[in-house]
Amino acid sequence: MNFQVMVDSIPQLLSGVVMTLKLVAVSSLLGFVLALLVTWARLSRNPVAKSAAYGYVFFLRGTPLLIQLFLIYYGLSQFPEIRSSLLWPYLREPFFCALIAFSLNTSAYVSEVMRGAVAAIPIGQIEAAKAVGMSRFTRFTRIIVPQAVQAGLPAYSNEVILLVKASSLASTVTLLDLTGVARSIASETYMPVEVLTMAGMIYLILNYIFTQILRGLEWLMSPRRRVASSEG
Repeated sequence: MNFQVMVDSIPQLLSGVVMTLKLVAVSSLLGFVLALLVTWARLSRNPVAKSAAYGYVFFLRGTPLLIQLFLIYYGLSQFPEIRSSLLWPYLREPFFCALIAFSLNTSAYVSEVMRGAVAAIPIGQIEAAKAVGMSRFTRFTRIIVPQAVQAGLPAYSNEVILLVKASSLASTVTLLDLTGVARSIASETYMPVEVLTMAGMIYLILNYIFTQILRGLEWLMSPRRRVASSEG
């Protein structure tokens, strides 16, 4: 084990960390917004919207993320209509293709987390909101979403950690994220064990930081835990 190679690779690996964090942050945000829309459709009384949302979740959860990424990166370029559209300058870039794939994939999982959290909300609160004349949209945004986010945050934390690890797949479409930079260094130094070990350690540190941040959010959004800690 050549520790000097591991140390020397750190500056280059950190340049890939920036791309990884950017990809994870933006796809998490877009995925969360999409998850809200999918959850809204899953809870809809409209059978078409409900069926479409179910099919969306079923497909994205039932197929590998790597295949979804390849379908977007390699598949969209097969259509002349897309190559001649205004979106082509973006869709031909690996970052945007990876961003679309990760956002869609994580939205399917997060929507299921939120759907389960919504099911845990006492039905009496929703009935009370109906009794005072709240519209369905107002009930969803003011009562259902805040409580669902609070209840589903622990499970959502796991999804964020999984997304950080899954972001390594972006290197398969030539994106120079953390794994992409590690593979490039390994091909130059012929020391893949040392370089990939250091990359794995950086992923471990990133996941530890994200875990602590999300635990802090859980604490802030849980009044009972705050009261218990202050009394203790």
